[in-house]
Amino acid sequence: MIEFRDFSFRYREGDAPVVRDVTLTIPDGCFVGITGAAGSGKSTLTYAVNGIIPHCYPGDFYGAVTVEGMDTVETSLTDLSRAVGSVCQDIDSQMVSSIVEDEVLYGLENFGVPRDEVEARLADALELMGIADLRHRAIDSLSGGQKQKVAVASIIALRPRVLVLDEPTAELDPASSAAVFDLLATYAREHGTTVIVVEQKIALLAEHADMLVIVDGGRVRFAGAPGEVLEHSAELLELGVNCPRSTSLVNRLRASGLYAGPAARDVAEAAAACREVIA
Repeated sequence: MIEFRDFSFRYREGDAPVVRDVTLTIPDGCFVGITGAAGSGKSTLTYAVNGIIPHCYPGDFYGAVTVEGMDTVETSLTDLSRAVGSVCQDIDSQMVSSIVEDEVLYGLENFGVPRDEVEARLADALELMGIADLRHRAIDSLSGGQKQKVAVASIIALRPRVLVLDEPTAELDPASSAAVFDLLATYAREHGTTVIVVEQKIALLAEHADMLVIVDGGRVRFAGAPGEVLEHSAELLELGVNCPRSTSLVNRLRASGLYAGPAARDVAEAAAACREVIA
């Protein structure tokens, strides 16, 4: 679905590349979590997927990035946006309408979706996000979590093959964050959509993602299944990525030779590992 080949990028106003020599393949239908310290280059990777780089942010682009075989440099932003839907971190800046229904309709109308499909797409998107009851609500009356779901609904109504979200839970409480991730994981699984999420909350990523990508200094330091990446919790901490305490505990048991199983992604897996050690 998505391939980075020796990708490097320097913003025009920058002195050095913010992303360096990235080679990475993201399979079709994969839920990918990207994390790393602030300024590590996480968002730049997503900008290369949705075409914001280089079409909106000019600079020095090296290597290649392809989405469904489309070279993101040679393909127009309009054509890329038909395959890749994006939700930015500042949700309020992304909203263009005052009513929930109109927000979802805006994209459908702009992309020329046939009139006889519009109602079904609108209803399905709202239902998938669990906000059908908000259809006629004013957007400025919604909570942060509700706005986030409206933003996602407006994108999935377009049925993109790839969905990119930049820190979608940055301003949400733990319960709302978990709810958004549950919805995204379910959507990816049921619709075969490739979902890429930039997020600081590695516990949520580890629980829901099929693949974790750790970025440090513009380079991909680790990439693989969550269990494989979390085995490096001590190194991740040095990179500014705080793994769950349950993960660190199990990794200490592994390092001491008391436990030979996989790294724990959550408390339940850590508890199972501890029971095995005690037994």
